Amino acid sequence: MPDFADIAKKRELGDEAVWTISTAKPGNGVEQLRDNNIETYWQSDGTHPHIITIQFLRKVSISDICIYLDYVLDESYTPKKISIKAGSSAHDLVDVANKELSEPSGWIHVELVSSDSDIEGPLRAHLIQIHVLSMHQNGRDTHIRQVKLYGPRASPRVMGNFSLDMFHTIEM
Repeated sequence: MPDFADIAKKRELGDEAVWTISTAKPGNGVEQLRDNNIETYWQSDGTHPHIITIQFLRKVSISDICIYLDYVLDESYTPKKISIKAGSSAHDLVDVANKELSEPSGWIHVELVSSDSDIEGPLRAHLIQIHVLSMHQNGRDTHIRQVKLYGPRASPRVMGNFSLDMFHTIEM
């Protein structure tokens, strides 16, 4: 699993979304990205950029994306440069993170924060896209072994600075 200190305070959001990929070799699709097995992988089959689209039915808070890569096993299929975009739909996506990778092996952690300067905290979006822009050794297709999205476990703030966790029903 991803190795960051406050994982216990977060929940994995991937099962709440609809996942699509730009292309895939038969037997190496979305199911392999989400099967909790680092031995399997999504393999793209086409031109750059290779894209993973993650769409939620409602706007969600996303604090982290973790991607499992293995340069030792995948060599030229390993992503070298990725870009993460977010928005309400495919028509208003903006770059929220870019990452240059050098022979990665293991979980790659990308923290996402709100792009609104008035709001402190995780990114809120309906749609996330992970764009694989280039591979190591000028590879054409890519292998990504797992993708996990995390958000806060606590309820969001409402009515000023109150959390929904603060309200309870009184039993009579």
